[in-house]
Amino acid sequence: MPRQTKILIVDTDSIMRDGVAALLRDEDCEVVGATSSGAEAVRQTGLHAPDIVIIDLSLATPSDPDTIAQLKRQRPGVRVLVLTFLREERLIDAALRAGADGYMLKSDTRPELVTAIRSIAQGKGYISPSIYDRVINGYLKAQPGTPRRRASGALSERERQVVRLIAEGYRTREIAQQLALSHKTIEKHRTNLMRKLGLKTAPAVAAYAIAHGYLDR
Repeated sequence: MPRQTKILIVDTDSIMRDGVAALLRDEDCEVVGATSSGAEAVRQTGLHAPDIVIIDLSLATPSDPDTIAQLKRQRPGVRVLVLTFLREERLIDAALRAGADGYMLKSDTRPELVTAIRSIAQGKGYISPSIYDRVINGYLKAQPGTPRRRASGALSERERQVVRLIAEGYRTREIAQQLALSHKTIEKHRTNLMRKLGLKTAPAVAAYAIAHGYLDR
């Protein structure tokens, strides 16, 4: 990372908080706070202005999606990574809809956590590979009967190309190479199309592309 990324850790398990903090310090991150309370997480976010909040989904009160939404209101630029044992589709969907930028499981590996932090710090999303299919399926179930055709009205032709390449698994730099455009230009297209579609993560973009026939040949 080009500079130390400021991290706030929110987890009811003190051993987990300490373990994640130690791991991130080894990755040249600055852990600015750690708490077991959603309300305290919101307070510390206002106090310490972290770049990323890592939050569990087993807090008693307030409910975690509400906490995520409050964190986003408190500091609109903050990035939120859910780190939990919980893998139910409804919880994943609720967290992402509340504004979570990433979702991963505590059973994932240390390198995967580091990858998630790096991705989110760069303004991207991250979904654990072990639940990626759940995210896609959950998104498609939320839109029953969606016709498998291209929804071309809202997006420019270039944005539709970017949607298809995101759905095929290409990263921003690879998309830039494919389309012979700059990395910055692709980032702008990506930001615009996600805003237009009301989507927050690459898996959601992939699900949208599948539902609307972008990958049909």
